Amino acid sequence: MAIETMLLAVGPGDADRTDKLASAVADVAGPTGATVVLAHVFTDDEFDDVIDQLDYDPSGKPNSDEVAARHATIRSLSSALDREDIGYSVRGAIGEHGETIVKLAEDVNADSIFVGGRKRSPTGKAVFGSTAQEVMLSAPCPVTFVRDD
Repeated sequence: MAIETMLLAVGPGDADRTDKLASAVADVAGPTGATVVLAHVFTDDEFDDVIDQLDYDPSGKPNSDEVAARHATIRSLSSALDREDIGYSVRGAIGEHGETIVKLAEDVNADSIFVGGRKRSPTGKAVFGSTAQEVMLSAPCPVTFVRDD
């Protein structure tokens, strides 16, 4: 199976993982020549908070792709991929993190998904749930989990 399109999905907790995520994606995208789709997924409340922080004109509804492109996490990942000369596009999406990542993967016909996360105890997963776990169980393609140390 050739890897042509990779989805790197990030959310509000990934700001401190951008170096690890970019490195993991570059390790695969570089040799395969794959295009990376950088995606930031926002819940409705997160999207509204970011809109407020970015001082958007309230007369028009901002495009989720534009908002994602202006987000610091995506800008950091974009810079890292630029340094590695890896092609990418930026997508923004609004919805519940796990199911929205899976939908994005289907929409862009991703051959591989990369998500970040932190190590969680079995109890923590059962009580609080896990976006990465939902993506791994529902994704239409292989998922690489990039874990914090």
